[in-house]
Amino acid sequence: MKIKKILVSQPQPSSEKSPYFDISEKYGVKIDFRPFIKVEPILAKEFRTQRISILDHTAIIFNARHGIDHFFRLCEELRVTVPETMKYFCVSESVAVYLQHYIHYRKRKVFYGATGKMNELVTIMNKHADEKFLLITSDVQNEETMSILEKSKITFQKAVMYKTVSNDFGPDEEFNYDLIIFFSPVGVASLLKNFPDYVQGEMNIGAFGATTCQAVRDAGLRLDIEAPLPGAPSMTMALDNFLKENAKKTKK
Repeated sequence: MKIKKILVSQPQPSSEKSPYFDISEKYGVKIDFRPFIKVEPILAKEFRTQRISILDHTAIIFNARHGIDHFFRLCEELRVTVPETMKYFCVSESVAVYLQHYIHYRKRKVFYGATGKMNELVTIMNKHADEKFLLITSDVQNEETMSILEKSKITFQKAVMYKTVSNDFGPDEEFNYDLIIFFSPVGVASLLKNFPDYVQGEMNIGAFGATTCQAVRDAGLRLDIEAPLPGAPSMTMALDNFLKENAKKTKK
């Protein structure tokens, strides 16, 4: 089956330089962006049940911009004044730069990895093992991230500050695609919630990350594109390879 329409379950890239746009032009495919999940806040009353004292910690770990927004929102709701001495460890430079919305950005207290990989950030955090770390996260944690942190030298506490929930489809929304790409197990669950009678048939499914790939298999679905893999460390590279092979097959 020739791939003509692709649904990427993420927000549309803000930059025109996104590889997805290059792929769309290269293979003549239509790519739509539509998140299957959305983020909702955890209110101060609910957060208090976790019995976490933010000021008992000297360093904050952020693995997403959502975490930054909800951390400072909750601090305001709880009337917690974050000290100037607080250190911030961010999974990527883009997440670190986003901190400028809330703090005076100083390199001596903001740290990030160059590759966007948690392994690299943990290497940096291990050099600051005396800090008391607070991980800001959703109610749905990335198992790989948690495993890496638990194997590190640091002492950290997990603080759930926002929820990841299904972003339901409206009754008039079109769902007619040749390929869907997922980036979280919650996205896979959202598909089945929105379409309880879903039958995959010839529709192809791609997934990024070990836990997302496993969620596809656990749902009894066929996984056609898997990333990261050797030779395809990103979803766009895996998609490019898949479409290249698909073009060869459909020419025969």
